[in-house]
Amino acid sequence: MSGYIQSKTDESLARELCSPLPTERVIFTYAMNGIAFGLTGLALIPLLSILWEIIVRGISGLKSDMFVKAVIDNGFGNAILGTIIMVVIGAILSIPTGIMTGIFLAEFGQTNPIAGFVRFISSILTGVPSIVVGIFAYGIIVLLTKGFSAIAGGFALGVIMLPVIILTTEESLKLIPISQRLASTALGGTRFQTTFRIVVTAAIPGITTGILLAVARAAGETAPLIFTALFSLDWSEGLLSPTASLPVLIFNLYNDPDPERNQLVWTTAIVLLSLILSVSILSRLVIRQRRIK
Repeated sequence: MSGYIQSKTDESLARELCSPLPTERVIFTYAMNGIAFGLTGLALIPLLSILWEIIVRGISGLKSDMFVKAVIDNGFGNAILGTIIMVVIGAILSIPTGIMTGIFLAEFGQTNPIAGFVRFISSILTGVPSIVVGIFAYGIIVLLTKGFSAIAGGFALGVIMLPVIILTTEESLKLIPISQRLASTALGGTRFQTTFRIVVTAAIPGITTGILLAVARAAGETAPLIFTALFSLDWSEGLLSPTASLPVLIFNLYNDPDPERNQLVWTTAIVLLSLILSVSILSRLVIRQRRIK
């Protein structure tokens, strides 16, 4: 009898689950979907309008020789090179430090009071205005070396990149199942071997994504470079001299009365936008590859 009652209950639940939704529920679902898509489209209007304005104004002035000419010759080759150099310097300073700090917070600092303080400072740094970072780098590097330079600009970008890398590394390591750690320990692996051969290896896609996002953010920063690397119309003489960059080029020449220089600003905006977009797409591909695995 109990089996018969159970089967009847199951059939009733199956019919209820497979039956169409009431008309009110269907109308409500479509209405909510419509509102969500409408608000999404409304939010995209400013972004798309900015992109359209940049493309329309800048694409007409884009020429292949501009990539190998300096700003003084109505090109932006030196600004591209300067941006790459300073981002690389920032990456060299921030990536090893950020990854090791993230590993410490996730794997070795659960009960360490210093870990909580480091995590708190990292969270604060993510919200610090970039111009404050520029002033800090100015006081640390520029005043000591008595000159604006690519090294000072790279240091400022490294400070901006550091908290992003720390927090993404920590979260990526926390997503690794505890069973992998236990399995490694059961096979005789030390804590150091388990952390660096098993956990960190499994978290590489997430860590790489955090690094790429940090690089994309640093590549578009303007304020820190104004206080540290300044600007140069010609090719830089070295890492200890003022260095041009794409964001500062746009900032300096936007109000230039020369029509050719003003056109250069919009063309440079396309190049900078393409650079940041490429890094962002690469990070998305890394995330997608991680999900596939």
